[in-house]
This record gives sequence, C-alpha cells and structure tokens, in this order.
Amino acid sequence: MTRTIYRGKVVTLNIEQVLLPNGETVELETIRHPGAAAVVPIKDDGRVVLVRQFRHAAGGFIYEIPAGKLQPGEDPVRCAERELEEEVGYRASSFTLLCSILTAPGFADEVIHIYQATGLAKGCQHLDRDEVLEVIEMSLPEAIKKIDAGIIRDAKTIVGLQTTYRLFYRGDQEKQRGDTHHR
Repeated sequence: MTRTIYRGKVVTLNIEQVLLPNGETVELETIRHPGAAAVVPIKDDGRVVLVRQFRHAAGGFIYEIPAGKLQPGEDPVRCAERELEEEVGYRASSFTLLCSILTAPGFADEVIHIYQATGLAKGCQHLDRDEVLEVIEMSLPEAIKKIDAGIIRDAKTIVGLQTTYRLFYRGDQEKQRGDTHHR
C-alpha cells in the first residue's frame, strides 16, 4: 500500500507498506525521483568545465558538474547533452557513460547517469530562472585537489571527477607499460 504525502515538481514523498526479505512488514518513507544525468566536460587541453552554483539547500554556492533532471521518457544521454549546453554553453561530439549512481538509497530511488563529454565546441548557454551559477574551468588534477581539500563536496561531482581522473591516468600508465590494445 502506498500513500502519497507530497507531489512536487522534482520529487514525490510516499509512505509505503513494504514486506522485507526477512518477512517483516514495515512502513517506509520513500522519495521518488525521475532520475538525472550529469556530465564531466573535458576540453581538448585537459581542463574540466564545472559550475559554481547557488544551492539553497546546501547553504550557498557549491562546485558541480553540469546536471539536470530527466524529462519523462528521456534518454539520459540526451539529458546530458541538453544540460551541458544549457548550463555551460558547450556541445560535445562524444559522450561516454562513466557510471550510474544511487544518490541516497536508504530513502530515495534517484539514479544519476554520469557521462564524460569530449570534443567540446561552443554552443549557447540557456539558464533557467532559478539557476544562479558561474562557469569555472580547471585542470583535472586541480579539481581532485579541491575534492581532497573539501572544497568540492557534491557527490555526483566527486564521483564523476574521480572516475574520469582514474580512467585518464590509468590509461596513461597502461600506455607506458605497453598494455594498450590496438586493432
């Protein structure tokens, strides 16, 4: 049984009666979310494009990778393409799925699909009325240092940047060892 407590533009809060695998029946508060896509844009010179965005719930400005909510039935890569141009004013020739993460599985079903975007070209930024942000570019190692220093604290951004860093530098190490595979 499900009782909807609140239905908003972004989330729905339900009280759901659930039969657990151990045979217990409990009521759980569950937030339903349509999902999102996020993107780590990497310029040809290796710099990443981030936003420093005002987030009321976080108490001010935070660093993030561009991201946005999926529209009903929308392919996550299309959402990533849209958000890349709307938020930072770039288009990309290539999107690679890095991972899909659960944001808070203890009470929410939100999944964020995180992509890496390359082959960037200038597009046209189109901010929504509620988006207050500044576009920031920095090297990938500089972004990792900001994570280590606690300056970048947004989970999707940390996952996206660290995954990109790991893949980028692991690839360099494999090239140095001769572990790359060519066809």
